[in-house]
Amino acid sequence: MTFDRKIEDVGLERGVSRLTPERIETTIRSVLEGETGAKLKVYAETCMHCGLCSEACHYYMSHDGDPTYSPAGKVQQTLGEILRKNCKVDGEFVYQMAQIAYTECNLCRRCVHFCPVGIDTGYIMSTMRRICHKLGVTPQYIQDTAHSHSATMNQMWLKDDEWIDTLQWQEDEARDELPDLRIPIHKEGADIYYSVIAPEPKFRTQLIYQAAYIFNVAGVDFTMPADPGWDNSDMCMFSGDFEMMGRLKKRHFESALDLKCKRIVMGECGHAFRSIYDNGNRWDGWDMYPIEVIHSVEFFWDLISSGKIKIAEKFKEPITIHDPCNIIRGRGLMEQSRKLAHALCENVVEMTPNLEHNYCCAAGGGVINCGPPFKNVRMTGNRVKAEQLKATGVKTILAPCHNCHGGLEDLVHYYELGMDIKFFGDLIYELMEKPEVE
Repeated sequence: MTFDRKIEDVGLERGVSRLTPERIETTIRSVLEGETGAKLKVYAETCMHCGLCSEACHYYMSHDGDPTYSPAGKVQQTLGEILRKNCKVDGEFVYQMAQIAYTECNLCRRCVHFCPVGIDTGYIMSTMRRICHKLGVTPQYIQDTAHSHSATMNQMWLKDDEWIDTLQWQEDEARDELPDLRIPIHKEGADIYYSVIAPEPKFRTQLIYQAAYIFNVAGVDFTMPADPGWDNSDMCMFSGDFEMMGRLKKRHFESALDLKCKRIVMGECGHAFRSIYDNGNRWDGWDMYPIEVIHSVEFFWDLISSGKIKIAEKFKEPITIHDPCNIIRGRGLMEQSRKLAHALCENVVEMTPNLEHNYCCAAGGGVINCGPPFKNVRMTGNRVKAEQLKATGVKTILAPCHNCHGGLEDLVHYYELGMDIKFFGDLIYELMEKPEVE
């Protein structure tokens, strides 16, 4: 297979310039022999090259069946080449491997559902990223985010006082609407430890405002932490920096345990949730989470189904639901998301395909975090998603995930779809019965 789509990226170029043949071989062997085992070996040896995974991948579908974009094709161009050459590959190959693993696979795992023997290409691509990370060959933008986590324990370089100021600012704003509203900060013994990803205080502060309003009206005993650990996001999981991923998840769990909270409720983010229920906790060696953790979709449904939040009027316009891979394929929250959507909206139009077979937004898996050099990779590599959205005929998309919002917004603009995108929190706040205030 010919790789003829190399994209210039300063992080990849600088990283490759520092490599030697010995370092490449030693590093690859250290990962394959020291960090993987039967799982990767079975995947490598059992692929039947049947091609059934191809149409599971939005990159393959959007590039008119180009086999180099199929899951099996991407494995052949990365792990397959490493095995054929017994780990003796050069810097140019490492650049190609990094570009494929970081920017042409969203780790969405849709292909697992199409593989007759259950090969997890997402796991293989994660292993390729791990090798690239240990070689120091990572796209510049996602590495900057990983560095921010390392230095500040949040991905947006927020200072500790800026985080507190933002919570108090949102509390003040919301008190204009609900005078007794509180955002309890660092309160011990609360029922709920509410955590968000760092882009919320940076770019989407209305989500903190809305959550605080919903929780106060519902009478939820909650708190938001003051110390590092409040940012539940995890780009290190995607860059291959698993050591830092483990630090982030350990701090997040310990922050909730220090406050003696009963459970963690995470905001509407998919990858952060995956890093808690799937990757980070296992890297830290926990068989089971040290504290119960649930996604906002589950918590919002509890509030509405229990009658703590009542809906004054349903959303009337037709709306469609995007299924984030990390909470639907990864966690199985399709039932709660549908119940919630139908409780809020009069006319829910399903996409085709949907649920665990829905197409990825092409932003997840850290791909959107690889930044502007690779934006066109996402746009041209997800034409099928744009076509799927357009076919619903609706003007509003419901997507309970930050990365999905970023990816879908880019698609809507690029393909001129004229659609709006909402979180569940947006709709609940807009449609709920609100107490009258004198």
